[in-house]
Amino acid sequence: MKTMQELMEHTIQDLYSAETQALDAMTELAERATSDPLRQAFQVHMRETERQVQRLEQIAQQMGIDPDGETCMAMQGLVEEAQDLLSQLEDDQLADAAIIGAAQKMEHYEIAAYGTARTLAQQAGQEQVADLLQQTLKEEKATDEKLTTIATSQVNSKAVQK
Repeated sequence: MKTMQELMEHTIQDLYSAETQALDAMTELAERATSDPLRQAFQVHMRETERQVQRLEQIAQQMGIDPDGETCMAMQGLVEEAQDLLSQLEDDQLADAAIIGAAQKMEHYEIAAYGTARTLAQQAGQEQVADLLQQTLKEEKATDEKLTTIATSQVNSKAVQK
């Protein structure tokens, strides 16, 4: 990469890969969840993530790039880590706590990545792109907060009682 444009292209493609991987992982996490509020939160966020993928496709189209140009190694690792952890858990209550932790790791990665991408877009004078990225950033932060609330209000205390 030699230019800000190339860095932006890489960043958007990386985010697209991260979101598509996260969407697949959320399907698995939602199926494994036993807590109704947790399962519902995943279902809501999966629909939201589908819209986020569409936003990234819109951004890629505006930039004249294919959104499918990169593999997000960070998300790939987070998904593999979540799958490995869940394969070791037998108790459903404990699994719900682990699911939240795994999902929040993915959300935190996305928060960092979207914040970086938004700032790059702002610095490059791409305000429309920055606005779309900011919209997704707000959604990712809200999901993280919702997962924290579910964890602290019910799931973690049930896991501790086991």
